[in-house]
Amino acid sequence: MSFKEILLRAKSGEGSAVIILLEMYKPLLVKGAIIGGRFDEDLYQELCITLIKCIKLFRF
Repeated sequence: MSFKEILLRAKSGEGSAVIILLEMYKPLLVKGAIIGGRFDEDLYQELCITLIKCIKLFRF
C-alpha cells in the first residue's frame, strides 16, 4: 500500500490507517516530545493529536 493510499484511508477515518501513520512518524513525534533531555508523555500525546488533526485537514 502506498503512502497516498494510507493517507486517504486515514483521512476517511479508517483507524488502522491512522495507526500506520502514527507508527511511521513515531520517531519524529518522540524526538519532538523530548524537552531538556527528558521525554514528555503529555507533549507526545498532544503531538499525536495534532498529527491526526492534520491528516483530517490535508487536501490533495
